[in-house]
Formats: sequence, structure tokens, C-alpha cells
Amino acid sequence: MAELKKQGTLYGVSVGPGDPELMTLQAVRRLEACPVIAAPQTKSGQMLALEIARGAVNLDGKIIVPLHFPMTREQKALQTAHEAAAESLRSYLDAGQDVAMLNLGDVSVYATFGYLQELLQARGYTTVMLAGVPSFCASAARLNRSLTAGMEEPLTIAPGGAADAVLDAPGSKVLMKTGRQLPRTLAALEAHGKLASSAMVCNCGLPNEEVWPDLSTYDRDRPAGYFATILVKE
Repeated sequence: MAELKKQGTLYGVSVGPGDPELMTLQAVRRLEACPVIAAPQTKSGQMLALEIARGAVNLDGKIIVPLHFPMTREQKALQTAHEAAAESLRSYLDAGQDVAMLNLGDVSVYATFGYLQELLQARGYTTVMLAGVPSFCASAARLNRSLTAGMEEPLTIAPGGAADAVLDAPGSKVLMKTGRQLPRTLAALEAHGKLASSAMVCNCGLPNEEVWPDLSTYDRDRPAGYFATILVKE
């Protein structure tokens, strides 16, 4: 009887928020070992997670698979894109090749990997998540301030669009990926009296990084870009 060929494993590899030096040794070794690297690609052709990984790992000779995810909240379009991305990886996995999917920040926090993981696991594929440095931890370090004041203080992590729902909760807050809705988020911070106690880091660890320790001085007409993280300290 012919031996069944072993399927490859899909690895969700965290590359951190921007600085290649924040990639873990585990991530580097996994990328060195995987023959296939999958990474999100924007309409303009940019593959930011891949660029970050190249700063830490020599990826010459690897198969690079671009993944396309629309910047929309329309669920049908997102589902179609996730299914197409998962399908594009199946031929490599079926051939016994391990695939490393690159994820900005940490693979468990607002990451697209989870959607592909769910689809492929349902079809019998093995998946593994490799932890990394999330943007809010890197932003706190960049600001040289603690996220929390004590061991008993809670920490709330939410998307920027949920600011109104979380700002009155006890403890510090993290508002992630706030760039596209920054004016609304800033208005919410002002309404809750939180502007002066809020800081923002945009594109943390990237060449175009911007640091704003006090959002009460921020020009609201200034665009922040997609990768903007706001820390609200109590």
C-alpha cells in the first residue's frame, strides 16, 4: 500500500508592529524553515509584513504567496477573500510543504490569520500560532510608560471605533487601528475628558513612525494613517 503523503502545516507567524528587531527567535527560525511564505498584499502592491520579515530573515529562494484582503467591513466580500486566500494555500499544504503566513503585531490580536485558520482547520489541516509583540506593547515601550498602574488595574483592548463603549470602563485602554476613524475617536476622547491622558503612536517601529505623548495637542486635521494605536492611561 502506498504511503499517504503528509500534509504541510500552516503557521501563523507574528512579525511585530514594524521593527524587525522585535521579531522573536521562534518566528525567525520558523521562517527560515518554511519553504512557502504567505503575506498580505495591498492594491498598490505593498507587502509590509514581508518587508519587516526580510529585515530579520533571508527569504531568498522561498515561494512568496501574496494574499489579497479588501479594506472593507462588508462581510460577504471579506468571506470571499478569506476563502480565496485559504484556497491559494491548499496546494502547497497538500504537497507536504509548510506555509508561514505573516501577520503584523501578534497573530492572536485582530489578525486575519484567524479566519484562514478556521477555514483550513475545518478541512483537516494542522495550524500553529507563533506569538509576537503586539503594537500596543511596542507603543507603550516607545512612549516609555507603563500600560497599567498596578496589578489590580484592568486593561481594555478595543478597536478605535468602540471608543465610546469602553472609555468609561475602569483602568487603562488601548484603542487599535484608529487611523481611519481618528476624528471620531478624538471626539469621543474629548467628550469623556480623556484627551490629555491619551497618547498615540503611528506606524510604530517603521521609518515613518510618529509619536504623540499628549493628544490634547494633536491637530485633528492631520491624517494618522491606518496603523495608529492610542493608549489611554488612568
